[in-house]
Amino acid sequence: MHGIALAFILSFLQPAPAPGRLVDAGGHRLHLNCSGTGSPTVIVEYGLGDVSTNWLPVQREVAALTRVCTYDRAGYAWSEPGPMPRTFAQINFELRTALANAGERGPFVLVGHSFGGGVVRQFALDSPGDVAGLVFAEIVSEHQFIRMGTHAGKIGDGAQGRTAPAPRAGKGESRGSASADMEAAEDSQREWSAEYVARWVAKPQNGTLGNLPVIVLTRAKGGYGEGLDRPEGELERARLDAQRALALLSSAGEQRIVDAGHNLHQEAPSAVVSAIRDVVARARASR
Repeated sequence: MHGIALAFILSFLQPAPAPGRLVDAGGHRLHLNCSGTGSPTVIVEYGLGDVSTNWLPVQREVAALTRVCTYDRAGYAWSEPGPMPRTFAQINFELRTALANAGERGPFVLVGHSFGGGVVRQFALDSPGDVAGLVFAEIVSEHQFIRMGTHAGKIGDGAQGRTAPAPRAGKGESRGSASADMEAAEDSQREWSAEYVARWVAKPQNGTLGNLPVIVLTRAKGGYGEGLDRPEGELERARLDAQRALALLSSAGEQRIVDAGHNLHQEAPSAVVSAIRDVVARARASR
C-alpha cells in the first residue's frame, strides 16, 4: 500500500513531457520546439529565469505566419547542461549547432527578451549573413541603469576585461538537480554578459547592425521604485534614452513603447507578435 501511495505521489513530481524534442548541440542535447511553415524562421531567446513554454502563446500566433522555434538554453528545463563558461559565444555556438542538426535553416529572425537580447545581438554581430531581422523585447541597453539592491548600476560595471574563451563542443557537469543546473548556468551567464556589455560601451555602436530590420519593444514605465541611490526620474530618463539608442544599432531600426511590464510576452503578447510579424514582412521584402 505504501509503495502504491509513493508511486502516486512521485507521478506528480515528474517533469511534464517536453513539447519539442532533444537535439544534439555538440556533445549535449537542447530542447528545441519548432512549429509552423514558411521563411524566415523565427528563433526566440528568452531572459533569465524563464523557460521556453512561457513563450507558447506567442509561438502559436507566430506559427500561423511562418516557421518559429523556441528552445531552452543548456541547463534549463529539459535541456542538458553545457560546457562552462556560459558566454554569448558558447550559447550561440550551441544554438547554431542544434538548429543545423534539426534541419532548421537561416537566415533567421531572432527575438531576444531581456538577457536574451544581448545573446541575439552578439549572434547578429558574429554571423550577419545568418540573420534576417531582430526583435528586441525589453532588453537592457549597455547604457541603462538597473536595480542592484539599493544601488542603481549598469550591467557592464562588473566587467573585469576578460576575453571570452572560444566556444567548444562537449558535455556540461550536472549539479545534481534541474534547479541547481539552471542556477549554475545563470550565474555564469550574468558574469560573462558584463564583459560583452563593457565592450559595447567602449566603442560607438550606432549602425553596427547595418540595415537589418530591427524593432525595439520598450515598456512604458521603468518601475524603479523608491529606495535607490539615484532619483527615479533621473533613472527613467536615462532608461528611455538608452532604449531609443538601441534602435540606432541599425539604419532600419524602430522603437515601440508598450503599455506593459518587463515580461511583454506574457503581459502584452499581441505587441510581441505584431513586431515579429512586421520584421518578418520586412525581411521577406528585402529579399
